[in-house]
Amino acid sequence: MKLLESGRLEALSSALSILNGDSAVQGRVESYSCKMAGGEKAFYKRFTADGETSNNLQALSPPECVSYSRSLSGDEEGILCDTISRKTLFYLIATLNAAFPDYDFSMAKSSEFSAEPSLTWVQGAVDAALSAVGGARWRQLKPALWAAIEEEVVLSECNIYSYNPDLATDPYGEPGCLWTFNYFFYNIKLKRIVFLTCRAMSPVCADSGVDFAMDEDEEYN
Repeated sequence: MKLLESGRLEALSSALSILNGDSAVQGRVESYSCKMAGGEKAFYKRFTADGETSNNLQALSPPECVSYSRSLSGDEEGILCDTISRKTLFYLIATLNAAFPDYDFSMAKSSEFSAEPSLTWVQGAVDAALSAVGGARWRQLKPALWAAIEEEVVLSECNIYSYNPDLATDPYGEPGCLWTFNYFFYNIKLKRIVFLTCRAMSPVCADSGVDFAMDEDEEYN
């Protein structure tokens, strides 16, 4: 996966570092071309070995909204799993490897990913998480964020996936982490993925090397 340099996305990533009295958010939004680079070709050959092909379907976990509705209703049966092609799963894993070079996601399972039901649902989930921390700053930032992602991948043409690992494989799974989200906006025609990831940390555990913007009423340009 090739990181597509973008001053606009870099500025948004910087703006997604928000500090208030209760938590510190560290966020990034990055755009990747689905072009294999470096050792990814060798990884892809291993990934599709043992009779697997790029079109073989892999089962995904239900998205959070389905899991929540099932827990409320008590209906644990009759829910069909979403599936993903082996090649698309490879792209998601390769994006994680590129975004977090200090971690190896090559053994990630399809069950650690979900297909999100709609853009509206994802935008609502992101808004709920960040509005609680960012307040007025997030309200200023939100339109610019979604406009930038739209420009990169055309949201109406995207399949949206999320990554929900267990604590042992989560790069954000460390003491003081309050919540995380990881969303992939994949436009198969453009062969491009925008990766949006955020974590909220207890302020006392947050990385002191990150420059945080205080939650305040200021215009984002």
